[in-house]
Amino acid sequence: MFRMRSARGFALGSLLVLTFAGSAAAQGGKPKEQPSQDISDKARKVTPEVKEVYKKWVNTDVAYIITKDEKRAFNALTTDEERENFIENFWRRRDPNPDTEENEYREEYYERIAYANEHFTSGIPGWKTDRGRIYIAWGKPDSVEAHPSGGAYDRPSWEGGGSTTTYPFEIWFYRHLDGVGDGIEIEFVDPTGTGEYRIARNANEKDAMLMVPGAGLTTSEQLGLSNKADRISGTGERGYWREQDSPFRRMEIINDLQRPPQVKFGDLQTYASDASAILFDKDPLQFDLRVDFFRQSDDRVIAAFTVQANNKELAFENIGGLPTARINIFGRITAVSGKRSGIFEDSVTTTATQVELLR
Repeated sequence: MFRMRSARGFALGSLLVLTFAGSAAAQGGKPKEQPSQDISDKARKVTPEVKEVYKKWVNTDVAYIITKDEKRAFNALTTDEERENFIENFWRRRDPNPDTEENEYREEYYERIAYANEHFTSGIPGWKTDRGRIYIAWGKPDSVEAHPSGGAYDRPSWEGGGSTTTYPFEIWFYRHLDGVGDGIEIEFVDPTGTGEYRIARNANEKDAMLMVPGAGLTTSEQLGLSNKADRISGTGERGYWREQDSPFRRMEIINDLQRPPQVKFGDLQTYASDASAILFDKDPLQFDLRVDFFRQSDDRVIAAFTVQANNKELAFENIGGLPTARINIFGRITAVSGKRSGIFEDSVTTTATQVELLR
């Protein structure tokens, strides 16, 4: 009915509206207050956008080694200062030798990225390829078996024996990978011939004759003991498999390789905040410490540490008729920022008479 309303109906509606407005004014109704400030002039509450350099760092530079917890913590940061501190601590936790000025792990890591981009680039950047990802995250393999042109290939016994023709492929061998296992073999295959090698889920992926009837048969297939169709479907029994060649083990290795490598080195703040990481001696040595220092130059200060302990706190042994005790002192120097600046170690020997031992 609304669509069929006549022009007269529209005029009547307008009259009613006007009459209602006039009645409200006659009754002393106040007009609706207008906002004192234009809403378009109000400042919008927006979260500051993360700079592109930090996005690149977390999503590109360290994409293969940053853990989920670290990435979640980084994305929760709100200021550039917090992000800079996070990045510094991120590399510090992976520094194999915190007592040196340079961070050997960080330098080697960026060298890996450069190497991957130089040697593994195909249709995509080298760091995005499967070989680039493994190389960047896990380092250089202990050995590489390369077949860059493919061609004739005699299978080893654990692949079924026999001869076939393969696509280009490589086998990388790692003696040990933390969190993955020992004696790890990673096979990469280039079935398209474009130079982009991909991780193989099984040994048959490199077989160019796999789908050709009667070609590239294994020893068992030649003897009529098995069927090539079963090998294609993956349902045939493989009594010659090594443990690491089973489908489940291959899937487990590939899954573990997707995870970031374990962080080998924790910073001092981690140990200080984690009660389980602190070692408590059941019989601690009671000693006094005194620190003295003097300025040698405008940028150098020499500090002296004096450690004093009572004789009754030490264990004396009779050496050459004289009670002798030895203390091994180990110290770690930490900067205000938390970075380890150096360590020192000293062995102190003291002697005492029977009377002095009671002091």
